[in-house]
Amino acid sequence: MSSARVDYIAPWWTYWLHNFPHINLRFQPADNSFQPGDENYQQSLMFLGCVAAAGLGLNLLCLAVYLSCLCCCRKDEEEESKKPNSCCVTWSAVAAGLITCVAVGVGFYGNSETNDGVYQLTYSLYNANHTLGGVDSLVTGTMGNMKSSLHQHLARLDEIFATRGDYVQTLQFMQQMADNVIKQLLGLPDWEEAKVDLASIADQTASIEYYRWFTYLLLLILDLIICLLACLGLAKQSRWLLTTMMVFGVLTLVLSWTSLGADLATAVGTSDFCVSPDKYVMSQTKGIISADIVHYYIYCNQTLSNPFQQPLTIFQRSLTTMQIQIQGLLQFAVPLFPTAERDLLGIQHLLNSSEASLHQLTALLDCRGLNKDYLDAMVGVCYDGVEGVLYLCLFSILAACAFTVMLCAIPRAWRQIACRERDYDDIDEEDPFNPRARRIGSQNPNHTNMHSFCSYSSSMGSQNSLHPPAPAVSNAPMSDYMNQTALFGGNPRYENVPLIGRGSPPPSIYSQQYRNRYSPSMRATYLSMTEEQSRHFGNDFQA
Repeated sequence: MSSARVDYIAPWWTYWLHNFPHINLRFQPADNSFQPGDENYQQSLMFLGCVAAAGLGLNLLCLAVYLSCLCCCRKDEEEESKKPNSCCVTWSAVAAGLITCVAVGVGFYGNSETNDGVYQLTYSLYNANHTLGGVDSLVTGTMGNMKSSLHQHLARLDEIFATRGDYVQTLQFMQQMADNVIKQLLGLPDWEEAKVDLASIADQTASIEYYRWFTYLLLLILDLIICLLACLGLAKQSRWLLTTMMVFGVLTLVLSWTSLGADLATAVGTSDFCVSPDKYVMSQTKGIISADIVHYYIYCNQTLSNPFQQPLTIFQRSLTTMQIQIQGLLQFAVPLFPTAERDLLGIQHLLNSSEASLHQLTALLDCRGLNKDYLDAMVGVCYDGVEGVLYLCLFSILAACAFTVMLCAIPRAWRQIACRERDYDDIDEEDPFNPRARRIGSQNPNHTNMHSFCSYSSSMGSQNSLHPPAPAVSNAPMSDYMNQTALFGGNPRYENVPLIGRGSPPPSIYSQQYRNRYSPSMRATYLSMTEEQSRHFGNDFQA
């Protein structure tokens, strides 16, 4: 038995998975032997699924605590505190996208490897089923020829040779040889039941694998689409898109943990089978095929004797003896009984076809063909199949991590977008320093005409565009000042004109009135614009 493991050696990851603790739902240790019909073994695999479910619950609990803290804690509204959070959201989105891409790549590879392994298993099962079907067909055909065709020929020859006792005795001896052949063929195992079992197993496996492969393909595409749409929502700052992707992210997170539990239980159960497959195969064929025959096909060692050698040898000797008898009758009886030639040639043709069937049967019953199918099936399941399932487990873990990061980043991004919109909404539309108010004023000519210092900077460099409103009070001091300025060859400086006649109060009043409505960055931007406008206006005055 030690030499049997030269062709098939279970991979190391099957031993690693086989050594996983097998605990039933009552938290009692269970046997790690592959026993799918045992209740404790089934519960040990279900326990692995429950572990994944516990991981999902813990993950959702952590997310709930994180979101609760995010909603309860107040953020600083200053710009200095907004920049780090923006970077945090950006890097979180980048990390989630990269992890999702890696997870999808690993998932596609694992799905393909698993499909290749299962395809190799079903191909080997169909091939073995074809071999067993050929054996059954040859045995059934040979027995039918011996029982019906040969019996008819011998019955007619018995009537023809009725007057010759020696020829009748030869026919009786041939009938004994034919019965002996039938007896040896009946001693072969009945492959019909085994053939039906292999065909049904292959059909069910192929059907389940198709739906599994297609389901994982949809899950991979769904993960990729959700990640891309979430990144698009962050880029477009779309709150409804982010909210929708958050709901789908939670759904995908649940699916990832569910697939992890199913894949882990499948990998452990398959590894339990791969560590000792011969034990399970022999237990399943008990009562159908003898143990020495199963042992012969599983190990196919040259030191093992062929269990079919004796019946096949008797079959061959019986056919040879019958052919010798037919040759003698053709040589000596046909000249005396010409009508017997047809039946004798019919028996000879039947014996020749039976001999050809014997050679085919010997080749099909040889252990090398079925053993190759057995080894191919084991390699497909235990190498490609289990390896692919492990990659699918890695995909589920990476996808869960990626969507956890995404679910943590989306609420922060959603809140930043809300704060930014609230900052714009808090600005008074009647504020003359609000760009929105100036746009509304330019679009609506019936709006109240409010002039401010900023309004005179719309056409810098052109002195003709500066037309201050006429003062409502006495302008005698103003006229003196204007005349004095004109005497020195200069133009009147309208920025030094008393603000009584202007349409807006001085900027200091608005600074006091709206100080709390602007952030430091907005005030700094306004002051820089004011200084630049004053500098350009002074240059125009000097010109």
